[in-house]
This record gives sequence, structure tokens and C-alpha cells, in this order.
Amino acid sequence: MFPIRDHNPSSRTPWVSHALIVANVAIWLWTAVAITDETALWSLYYDYALIPALLTGGEGLTGLLTAMFLHAGPLHLAGNMLFLFIFGDNLEDRMGHVPFALFYAACGVAAGLAQIAVDPWSAVPTVGASGAIAGVMGGYLLLFPRARVDMLLVLIVIFKVIPIPAWLLLGLWFALQVWGGLGPQADAGVAYAAHVGGFVAGIALTLPLWLRLGGPRFWQATDGHPPHPAAAPIGPGRVPLVRRR
Repeated sequence: MFPIRDHNPSSRTPWVSHALIVANVAIWLWTAVAITDETALWSLYYDYALIPALLTGGEGLTGLLTAMFLHAGPLHLAGNMLFLFIFGDNLEDRMGHVPFALFYAACGVAAGLAQIAVDPWSAVPTVGASGAIAGVMGGYLLLFPRARVDMLLVLIVIFKVIPIPAWLLLGLWFALQVWGGLGPQADAGVAYAAHVGGFVAGIALTLPLWLRLGGPRFWQATDGHPPHPAAAPIGPGRVPLVRRR
């Protein structure tokens, strides 16, 4: 069960979101071609991944930013870019291009610091844009809690698209991250603390904008949706094409 789109395309082209997706894909393709052995991979991670023990010791500070553009594999990359594609455009539309870029970077740094705070002496490299994208999801939740998101439900040979409100999807996702960080799978190689930290940072950094827009009055005016016409509903058995307005 995973999201495939929201119902409200942005009113203008989300250049920053698109540029981030292109950059992440290009860097992963480069690493897939250029990194040919384990020694080269660990050298790359040492130089550019987030390694908590290095930062605790006063080194590797740039890893807070560069780790956001490294991914452990194609599924890791695809999942992150899908979430950025779905939730990034409306947030960038409301914030503006440059503020959104700064917001994305700040959420990624906050996510990295959260991971360091939980396990400051870990020598395990942390890579991926999921902490920054968690911040995008947190900001989206605050501004557009009732936006409809289409979920693709796969049950063996059954494929069904189910529209659900963003608050349910994102709230459930956040609860799973908290549970993952506290449960027996906490050491399974997933940076749950970074996800939680990025999500909370996203809400906190979006709060001034939400208040400037009117806070609860903004929700009342927009009914908790992005202020754009909704896309056509999905018919049985098909996934629609949503054209940008």
C-alpha cells in the first residue's frame, strides 16, 4: 500500500522539487556506474555520508547536507523521489521556490542532527533524502491536512486505488516511524530518528507560514486542501494522468 499522487496539482511548475529529483537520480546513476567495489563505496560514504561518530568527534560536518543526495539502492531512491514528487509541488507552490529550497535543506539537517542525538557514536553511514522529505510531509500535513491522496493497494493479484485524506496517511506514516524507532526493529538499518526529526522540523518550520496565512482561518478558507481545482477521480482499474494547470 503506497501513495501514487495527490488530487491537487500545483498552479506553477515546482522547479526546485524537479531539480532535486533530477539531482538525486543523476547522483545515484553516477554512483551505480563509478563505484565498482566495496572499498570505493566506503570511501564515498566516509567523505559524503552522515556518520554520527565523525560529527561527534568534530569531523564530517558537510555530511549533514551531502548525505541527502546519496541512496543505498534503486528502491530507496524511487521511494524517496515518489514522496517528494507527490508532496513537494504544493508546498513549493505555497512557500515559493527559494524558501522551499532552504526549507528542504533545513529539514534534512534537522533530521541528521536528530539521528546523531539518538546514536552519537554510531559508525554506520546514514544516506538518503528521507529526512528532508519527511520535513516536506510534515509541512504538507500542517497546510493541507484534508488533501486527498490516492493509495495503490496491492493484494497479490488485486490492484485497487483508494483516496484517503493526507492527515490519515501522514499521521500513520509518522506513527510507524516512532514505533519503528522504539520497537525491536530499531536497529534494522533504518534511520527512524531522522524521519521523526525531519517530520517535526517540517511542521515547526512551516508553522510561521501557516500562522501568517491565518492559522485555523486558512484551513476554513481552503477546507484543508491546496487552493487549486482537484483532479478528476480515478475510475475502476485505471490510474489517471494528472496534467499540470
